[in-house]
Amino acid sequence: VQLQASGGGLVQTGGSLRLSCAASVHTPYNMGWFRQAPGKEREIVSAVSWNGGLLYYADSVKGRFTISRDNAKNTVYLNMNSLKPEDTAVYYCAAARVYTYSPSRYDYWGQGTQVTVSS
Repeated sequence: VQLQASGGGLVQTGGSLRLSCAASVHTPYNMGWFRQAPGKEREIVSAVSWNGGLLYYADSVKGRFTISRDNAKNTVYLNMNSLKPEDTAVYYCAAARVYTYSPSRYDYWGQGTQVTVSS
């Protein structure tokens, strides 16, 4: 499975971005978005089960970010609103055979897309 993340960019505080993650195959994987800021560990941002029935958000993004998926398009989205400078990081999408929040249990990773929020 190959994952292609896109949609990152430079935005001002309070702005919005929509990240997309396109998978190369039509497989019902559980999907997650992670981020890694310079000098920090990779952390879970949000996760969605293969059928969209289970959702997870990190406390830091609850109420601001929304994860969704379109299995017909093999694509997962992360809508990010009210962005803050602390959201600045490289964002990665990943696919897992199980629904999990742990990066170590994800089987496939995209290449990452940079999100920069200016103050």
